[in-house]
Amino acid sequence: QVQLAESGGGLVQAGGSLRLSCIVSGGSFSNYGAGWFRQAPGKEREFVASISWSAITRYADSVKGRFHISRDNAKNTVYLQMNSLKPEDTAVYYCNAPMTSSFWGQGTQVTVSS
Repeated sequence: QVQLAESGGGLVQAGGSLRLSCIVSGGSFSNYGAGWFRQAPGKEREFVASISWSAITRYADSVKGRFHISRDNAKNTVYLQMNSLKPEDTAVYYCNAPMTSSFWGQGTQVTVSS
């Protein structure tokens, strides 16, 4: 059974930065990909970024050049560095690992004020 725990969310002004962390327990973390998704109020959950087991990354167009996903296999952790934050980035951010599995964390709230 895989369990995920996100942290690092908070309130930040537009233009600021946050780093989210997702600690993954159970399974063989180094053998699978992980991703970040977000869900804003009244909207569907959407893809933000992913990183494969071999560290190949993908990003949604809306965050390219501002967000950076990385992983530390020794710590079973995937990170999301978010820079130049915008009010439209406000959402609950969720970690998913293995990618496309049914395992999700509880989410961490990110609020960007204008």
